[in-house]
Amino acid sequence: MEILPDVKVADSVVIIPTYNEKENVAAIIEAVFALPRNFDILIIDDNSPDGTAAIVKNLQTKYEGRLHLLEREGKLGLGTAYIAGFKWAIAHHYEYVFEMDADFSHNPNDLLKLYDACAKDGADVAIGSRYLTGVNVVNWPMGRVLMSYYASRYVRIVTGMPINDSTAGFVCYRRRVLESLPLDDIRFKGYAFQIEMKFLAYKYGFKIVEVPIIFVNRMLGTSKMSSGIFSEGFFGVLRLKWSSMFTKYPQIK
Repeated sequence: MEILPDVKVADSVVIIPTYNEKENVAAIIEAVFALPRNFDILIIDDNSPDGTAAIVKNLQTKYEGRLHLLEREGKLGLGTAYIAGFKWAIAHHYEYVFEMDADFSHNPNDLLKLYDACAKDGADVAIGSRYLTGVNVVNWPMGRVLMSYYASRYVRIVTGMPINDSTAGFVCYRRRVLESLPLDDIRFKGYAFQIEMKFLAYKYGFKIVEVPIIFVNRMLGTSKMSSGIFSEGFFGVLRLKWSSMFTKYPQIK
């Protein structure tokens, strides 16, 4: 794990997990750093055999103190990557912590909207929502659009969360949310992790808002989605709901 200087230039950090993203990683880093607001970046790379981490290391000399890298031993799951990133962000005293994909499916410009929702409008969690104002997804096969949309509807019905895009991976968390949630008890490692984090934030009484975005399917690289991801989500939601019936959650003021 890298040793970092005590001084940082931003109150926000964007966590980007990577596995074989050599086609995208440099461009996404440059795009975030080109924004009019300062965001630091933490890349969490799962030992990509295509050299993704090496590209990040080369850029660290250009963005010293702003671009950070955690290298892990292998593919350990999206959820564990974000948990490691959340703990890193807490230890380094960031106030706003973002999740974002490396493949430009999330527009870096929308980081500004998520930031404003928390920093200016008082949200504890801001979700970049594909389904708040209809279905705002570009270049996905229709079958995948329908599966994703109805998965979110299913989660909303089962859990009672008033969230239109519960599987969204473009999110801003205030520091106090991540400090309050039991990160070590998060059970899901795949995309159901996204549902579990939102469910816990909802149960703890945090203010959650959705910000409309347009999601664009990746142009470069290979998708990491699989049928197992949807299976985990389907049955995981039932387990979440069942366990919540026997759990008393603290209410954060």
